Amino acid sequence: MPHLVPLLIRGINNLSDARYCAGMGADKLTFLLDPALPGALDTKTVKELAGWIAGVELIGEFDQLSAAEINAIAAECTLDAVLLRQPRSAEELAEIAPPVYIEVAVGLLAEVPYISTAPLGLVVELTEPLTSETLNALLGIASQGPLWVGPGLHPELARDLVNQLPLAGLVFPSGDEVKPGLRDFDQLESVFEALEVE
Repeated sequence: MPHLVPLLIRGINNLSDARYCAGMGADKLTFLLDPALPGALDTKTVKELAGWIAGVELIGEFDQLSAAEINAIAAECTLDAVLLRQPRSAEELAEIAPPVYIEVAVGLLAEVPYISTAPLGLVVELTEPLTSETLNALLGIASQGPLWVGPGLHPELARDLVNQLPLAGLVFPSGDEVKPGLRDFDQLESVFEALEVE
């Protein structure tokens, strides 16, 4: 089912989420692969999950690992791209083999010099109500290069952002299973439905 913009689902950590999101038309799924991140998965688990899904891009999320460590994990898991939670120098970015997304905090939007070195774009998670100041900053970034915005699991805000910004896509969090194989998808479902092309 086509959506108004591409959708990236972050932090996949179980097969239920992986299969549900892929089946609902998500374009990209991320896995936490940096041991410094809470809830990080090992490469064996990621490869097992990836073996059950098709038609989506697989992205590893990293925080503190070096470029060489990121490259090794990316190769082992055959990742399509990586998402860096911390800005890196141009030299470090040049050493990372897979294409890169960079996450930028809302408070740092005015200081973003990385757009030219992040060919897949910047990821901004909205952690506070959307103000006109933040919207203008997002507009400025979107005019320079690909911008992915995370509105949380808020369908109305997601649609508003699509209408107000030239986005590369939207970013949503995944969740946790209640127990293996049991998961409530109501919130994710409402987001997917709100963004379906009518």
